[in-house]
Amino acid sequence: MSFTDRIRNFISYHLQDYMFETLWKSWDSYYSKALGRPTTLCETMGKAEIWLIRTYWDFEFPRPYLPNFEFVGGLHCKPAKPLPKEMEEFIQSSGKDGVVVFSLGSMVKNLTEEKANLIASALAQIPQKVLWRYIGKKPATLGNNTQLYDWIPQNDLLGHPKTKAFITHGGTNGIYEAIYHGVPMVGVPMFADQHDNIAHMKAKGAAVEVNLNTMTSVDLLSALRTIINEPSYKENAMRLSRIHHDQLVKPLDRAVFWIEFVMRHKGAKHLRPAAHNLTWFQYHSLDVIGFLLVCVTMAIFLVIQCCLFSCQKFGKIGKKKKRE
Repeated sequence: MSFTDRIRNFISYHLQDYMFETLWKSWDSYYSKALGRPTTLCETMGKAEIWLIRTYWDFEFPRPYLPNFEFVGGLHCKPAKPLPKEMEEFIQSSGKDGVVVFSLGSMVKNLTEEKANLIASALAQIPQKVLWRYIGKKPATLGNNTQLYDWIPQNDLLGHPKTKAFITHGGTNGIYEAIYHGVPMVGVPMFADQHDNIAHMKAKGAAVEVNLNTMTSVDLLSALRTIINEPSYKENAMRLSRIHHDQLVKPLDRAVFWIEFVMRHKGAKHLRPAAHNLTWFQYHSLDVIGFLLVCVTMAIFLVIQCCLFSCQKFGKIGKKKKRE
């Protein structure tokens, strides 16, 4: 990261801690009610003995992690299955140009008419066929190359050999399906972890990002042409795919093993770090640092006092000799 990126990262990291501690307090009552005793969300999460993390080193940056963390990113991904007949015929009609898969996820159902027309106008200008998961009024600028669907078999489409690019909001499921099948992405993040997910893919050279709120048809068109026409994006996506597939144990099998491991051993307390039992000042060693600072301060104070005493002593002796 650049210096500016690191500043933003530092602020957002500590801001996230603040939000977790203060803004999510409403969850505490829910957990207290569920467990039948007073508790907090942080306390409940801290008691987890195994964490199954929905990413892997194809997506993550190298960092140290605890022994009760297991990375199972892409556990839902599977080889592509045959597509419905009409969908397959539409894809085959694309010829050598191939297709673009477009989905902003199941939670986005309220694109404005203006935004939908802007997007449709950009899609109409590429030679590829487009399969767009879209619910709403049909955009007036929709091109003949674009087909709208209420639902699409996303994993199967991304695994199709004619798929050239994936326009995605950056949800973890979609990101991993694209990694699994080696498809470069145009990221349109909106909320939650989506911005971070797309930032990872950009850093690894497998995605281009556009801002949904400020983008123009030219911006989206430029991003699509970059992803489709510059070979480096496809090469990087395939490199991530090879890393993902090159695992001794499949992510789903690894997740199942660790769940059963916790069941067999009635927990995994030998893997749980003691940090959860420390106070915040113990965790950051502030009590130790404070004690050492006091010791150093006292030592410096004693040395100074000894020096002053010695100076005064020798000063008196010197004056006495002069008088004599």
